[in-house]
Amino acid sequence: MINPAIEDRIHRDAYTNFLGATVEAIDTGYSRVSLVVTESMLNFHGITHGGIVFGLGDIAFAAASNSHGTTAVALNVNTSFLRATQAGDHLIAEAKEVNLGGATALYDIIVTEKKSRQLVAKSQAMVYRKRESFV
Repeated sequence: MINPAIEDRIHRDAYTNFLGATVEAIDTGYSRVSLVVTESMLNFHGITHGGIVFGLGDIAFAAASNSHGTTAVALNVNTSFLRATQAGDHLIAEAKEVNLGGATALYDIIVTEKKSRQLVAKSQAMVYRKRESFV
């Protein structure tokens, strides 16, 4: 269980709320975030914009990497988009800490579609951990 002040700060993220995403779970080094795709999130091909899929994964990544209470900022995110989704699909992003070093940490992030359970995107991401607490 993480510090309630950390969890509160993560739940108040402006971008998360702007997208209408829901932070469903946060634990040390882990998070799960979900989002139902709306018509306004589609690209000109009629499928979910890659920025939405990436953004959902990034929200999960930020929550997991900052769950320790130490300010963590992205250094690199490598994403593979594997399956298109559409309006009405319920996307779930999970981020898991793979390695926690002194100044850096590594995370695996997957985005799946809830009903079909199919993999939509997979990312590997690294953060720089500042020597400061944000709570």
